[in-house]
Amino acid sequence: MTTWLRRAAGNAYVLAQLAGQRGIPFAPRERVERLRDARVRRLVRYAAATVPFYREMFQRLSIDAREIRSANDLERLPLVEKDDVRRDPERFVSTSKLGRNSIPFVTSGSTGERVCIRHDRLGLLANIAFGERERQVIARTIGMQAGYREAMISYPGGTVDKVFAFYRDHTYLPVRPHRLLLSVQSKLHENVDALNRFRPHVLLAYGSYLEELARAVSRGMLELAPPKVLVYGAEPIAREMWHEIEQTLGAPLLSLYNAVEAFKIAYLCERRTGFHVHEDLVHLRILDADGRTAQDGERGSVVLSNLVNRGTVLLNYRLTDLASFASDPCPCGRTLRKLVTVDGRAEDVLVLEDGEFLHPRAIWGAIKPHAEILQYQLVQEAPRRFLLKLVTPDQDAYQRVSASLAREMEVLLGLGAEVETVQCGELPREAGGKVRTVVALPRTSSDATGRAL
Repeated sequence: MTTWLRRAAGNAYVLAQLAGQRGIPFAPRERVERLRDARVRRLVRYAAATVPFYREMFQRLSIDAREIRSANDLERLPLVEKDDVRRDPERFVSTSKLGRNSIPFVTSGSTGERVCIRHDRLGLLANIAFGERERQVIARTIGMQAGYREAMISYPGGTVDKVFAFYRDHTYLPVRPHRLLLSVQSKLHENVDALNRFRPHVLLAYGSYLEELARAVSRGMLELAPPKVLVYGAEPIAREMWHEIEQTLGAPLLSLYNAVEAFKIAYLCERRTGFHVHEDLVHLRILDADGRTAQDGERGSVVLSNLVNRGTVLLNYRLTDLASFASDPCPCGRTLRKLVTVDGRAEDVLVLEDGEFLHPRAIWGAIKPHAEILQYQLVQEAPRRFLLKLVTPDQDAYQRVSASLAREMEVLLGLGAEVETVQCGELPREAGGKVRTVVALPRTSSDATGRAL
């Protein structure tokens, strides 16, 4: 298929999915639940027929897939843990044409262990249409429906880059925002210079990156032309930091909750009273410490069923995130259920001697190309001295990668940095099974980008 035909076909598919997307968040509960349960039925039957893990599971448990007719029925299926997928990711990939042609995405997640999740191409295209729900909030906040400028700060070769490359290759959408992609591996002042030239209406970044940017601006180290809205994801921002960031950077904060396992999970609306769940695209359960369904307002672990993806199929998949459901409706008028709190990945930002900082996603960007590394942790022992702990399949793999990776890290960390590596069998986990992949020295009042704004 020629590029023109491929893009035309992609456009047609996106437009077919686009109808009514802005109205779904405001639809009556009965319609939302009908849409959700219809997707549950289709996906469960698809999984039972084409996904090795679920085909074997249904046979082993003597469950007829046709008996799973609603989201509530998913509770009959066993929980799937991240380690299950990490150990044998192909067992969760559909053998259908959609599964065979799906695109792999690799994430380290908050466990520090790489997990491969494949997304089917039609699902990726539909994600453009589903995003209209979130774009509606941004458009209302900035007062522009189209033609706005959007800057995004991520890491090279990451999920964002891969998704946007797929969109460019498979669609031609004239309403696509003017977009600038910047790297967390660049110096902060370089990114700020680029932002001031581009003057984005929307700035998207990791939560901790916006915190560090606000600290630098507050201390007079940099000047940033304020965007109209700030959007953060992948990491939480403490509520007590919101006012300081908004006041310092001159724009309101919004947030998206997503993961490589599901590109659309939930989002903040204009009222910002909680995260509205894309209930017809994902089904979420919150489990308490005993594995029972938590009450509204009770914090517990997030269990996700992606109802859209036909590549890696995940039903009753436990994330390492913690959250709670709200019991009250949102004054914005959306009928989608709300998450009150979401506690996801929490990692340290490295403050370097020259006053710059390095985001933990920059470290992952350097680690990611080395498939031999199963898990890692970078510990800052002194301002210029670091210990890189590596988990590899065997000693040979460690020997192949350790020396060259130490040199890469020294270049990334800046002049005078010394990186020593050590092989580990496993790394210590924190609450919820998380591994702090970057451990920085404690902040002091003399830090150029210290904690206090």
